Amino acid sequence: MAALERYTALRPKDTSALGELASQYTALANIYSTEYSNAQAAAVSVAPPPFTPPSSSPLGRAFNSPNALQDPISAAVQSIATANLSTAAQKVQTTATKAEAAYRKLAALTPSDATLQIQLGQAAQTAGDSATALAAYRRFLKLAPTDPLAPQVKRVIKALAAQAAAQSSTHPSG
Repeated sequence: MAALERYTALRPKDTSALGELASQYTALANIYSTEYSNAQAAAVSVAPPPFTPPSSSPLGRAFNSPNALQDPISAAVQSIATANLSTAAQKVQTTATKAEAAYRKLAALTPSDATLQIQLGQAAQTAGDSATALAAYRRFLKLAPTDPLAPQVKRVIKALAAQAAAQSSTHPSG
């Protein structure tokens, strides 16, 4: 992938190379997403049991104390699981952001390609860039309003818009 990155840096208008780069980043982000899901399952499986005695009881006080009832093996396994989860999440985020950047360049070169708009929207959504995802999905609908994917894209737009509205109401700017 490094060679393709260098090539597209030298030939930024080569849509074929940009498409290949974006596709490879997307595939890699999907692999990392699977790794993240596996790490998440592993972290849950090594989590302490849900049993928690009342904190007012002697056992509850000991259970909630950071120094009492500590199993060093469980703590080490939990620490490794948490680190793996964090690493996997970072890989997904970084790769999805690179895929988004490649699709963004490609979409700028071929702005009337509806398929690229969907790919940009999906990459942006995976990267957590809701504004870009919404813009790309809306552009797709303008370019291909009768496409078989249009109803699904409309649902995604509605969900992303609702999510953005909920976030703005819980985190007012200013």
